[in-house]
Amino acid sequence: MRVAVLAFEGITMFHLAAPLLVFGEVARLGLDTGWATSIWTADSRGVRTAEGVSITDVAGPEVVADADLLVLPSWPSDLPAPDDELLHLVRDAHDRGTRVAGLCLGAFPVADSGILDGRSAVTHWAATELLARRRPEVDVQAAALYVDHGDVLTSAGTASAIDACLHLLRSRVGSATAATVARHLVVAPHRDGDQAQYVARPLPEPGDVGRLGPTLDWALAHLDEPMTVDDLAARARMSRRHFTRRFAETTGTTPARWVLARRLDESRRLLETTGWSVDRIARSCGFGSAVTFRQNFAAAYATTPTSYRQRFTPS
Repeated sequence: MRVAVLAFEGITMFHLAAPLLVFGEVARLGLDTGWATSIWTADSRGVRTAEGVSITDVAGPEVVADADLLVLPSWPSDLPAPDDELLHLVRDAHDRGTRVAGLCLGAFPVADSGILDGRSAVTHWAATELLARRRPEVDVQAAALYVDHGDVLTSAGTASAIDACLHLLRSRVGSATAATVARHLVVAPHRDGDQAQYVARPLPEPGDVGRLGPTLDWALAHLDEPMTVDDLAARARMSRRHFTRRFAETTGTTPARWVLARRLDESRRLLETTGWSVDRIARSCGFGSAVTFRQNFAAAYATTPTSYRQRFTPS
């Protein structure tokens, strides 16, 4: 897997480091072979980051020709229009079948290239209205963490770039490997793309995270059991209304969607690491039947459990 990450004068070190860290960890941990990540600049020269650090070991645009993934990790904060050379490079890479990712403000040059016309995208929440005005052909999602069309991905601001990169990793090498990388980085192994990138209040009230923590831990340990919002609210010793509000503020999603996502996470782990039948996995993950499991799995991942297992199980 060859990854080409664009750098430019004044890029922040965090934006540049996010894809380098996630994808580089695969090789460092020996989890998969053939992973190589390159930093490139439009003029093949080094750049100085926003923090004043010089990045000199860079390649030129020629590395994009051989890349499997082209990452635009950010864009200057004044959001200049990309030059024609970069736009052509993005379009040509996309036409060749290279996957393109615009992280945070990097969604702007990706959208400007036209490859997102008629499709949805996301960027940092503070710039969503500007992107919508600048590219009315793109359906800008105001709150999502990331939006992936398979060939093109965009992500929200700053830390959600790590979520997006873990998602890209997961789609390439499977959830078990992505979870291993996430554990080594000490980050959540999976936040859903449509999970909110920000919450109504900057911080939940004191004690709310602590009160929800044991409930979430219990849910993860009992995914094979029926589980309603009322059950979770009762375990958290809250009213349904109060629990639902606090849950959204803490996790960025609803209890029902969170539980479904965790059940699907566990199902992927079992498909990758066991020889269990689809029926047994469906029961272990709390789906009412294998049919319900297959329907939810296909809706989430556009493939069947059997096809997923064949893709990610070593031969």
